[in-house]
Amino acid sequence: MKKRATELTGVKEIARRANVSIATVDRVIHNRKGVSAETKEKINKLIEELNYKPNLLAQRLASRKVLHLATLIPESSKETSFWDAPLKGIEQAGAEIEQFGIVLDKYFYDQNSIESFVKQTKVILDSIPDGVLFGPSFIEESVTFTDKCQELGIPYVLIDSDLPNKSSLSYIGPNLYHSGYMGGHLISYLTRNNDKVLVVNISKEIDNQHHLLKKEEGLRAYFKDHNLKGNIIKLDIKDVADKSIEKSISKAFEDSTDIQVVFVTNSRVFKVAHFVEKSKKDVILIGYDFLAENVDYLKRGVIDFLICQKPKQQAYRGVMSLYQHLAFGTPVEKIYFMPIDILTKENADFYRN
Repeated sequence: MKKRATELTGVKEIARRANVSIATVDRVIHNRKGVSAETKEKINKLIEELNYKPNLLAQRLASRKVLHLATLIPESSKETSFWDAPLKGIEQAGAEIEQFGIVLDKYFYDQNSIESFVKQTKVILDSIPDGVLFGPSFIEESVTFTDKCQELGIPYVLIDSDLPNKSSLSYIGPNLYHSGYMGGHLISYLTRNNDKVLVVNISKEIDNQHHLLKKEEGLRAYFKDHNLKGNIIKLDIKDVADKSIEKSISKAFEDSTDIQVVFVTNSRVFKVAHFVEKSKKDVILIGYDFLAENVDYLKRGVIDFLICQKPKQQAYRGVMSLYQHLAFGTPVEKIYFMPIDILTKENADFYRN
């Protein structure tokens, strides 16, 4: 009762000073229509002057309105456990907000199947959630999904990979281009002119994998911008079975015997590490993401560097951004780039994903 009285006194004082009704102040606080620009400006100045902070949480609980959020990310698989970390971030956020009338529905798709992705997007759209968080893998299909969300007035947040020229509420994740650009900078310290660099993209749907292609683009741009004469060899592996990956990499080394650096554009670098260790290739191996499999090869000295971008925090922040926007109208950063971290076997034990 005491807190409520204090809050009401604040509203009354603002109304008295602005010479308006309490209802008018309430409209401004909740950003509702029906107030002139001049009056709105006067009230907002008084709110700032008096340092008034409405009890938004109490208002949220009192409204009794249930908000439904949907999350859509790839399922973890034997090929890569990368998406275990974002799922933990989603679950952590969900546990924190469920007491405030938030229902979090989790959906998953096969990262190697466009059909699986499209099927899940249809299920989500049929449910008409209040907001969506998702990690896109397939550009064309993701654009179709976001266009439909926009048409239905459903705000959405992207994690891990952005979509060009789309009106998301927010993108939370790595700057993909600069991530690859930084990879090129790192490689420049490890090679001499004319050394060969093997860039490996591993995905069944490579042509549709925006995040892989942007990283490769960034790496090539660094070499071009700094007039490096290193020879970049590209290897796209679309058959993601272990034997096929090993066969493709083996052939690349047969065709180019003087490869000095291997740069893998996603979390499947441990698949390449298996080949490098088995064949005893003397190369510098760089890849992405703080996975148990990758860290194991890192500590054994097979992988030299891992580039990491805190996927758990991406998902947690994404869900909380949706919640705060929908429940309280809190402004959300349009773009929130995660830090680009470089791990070695010396600092891996101290990293928090």
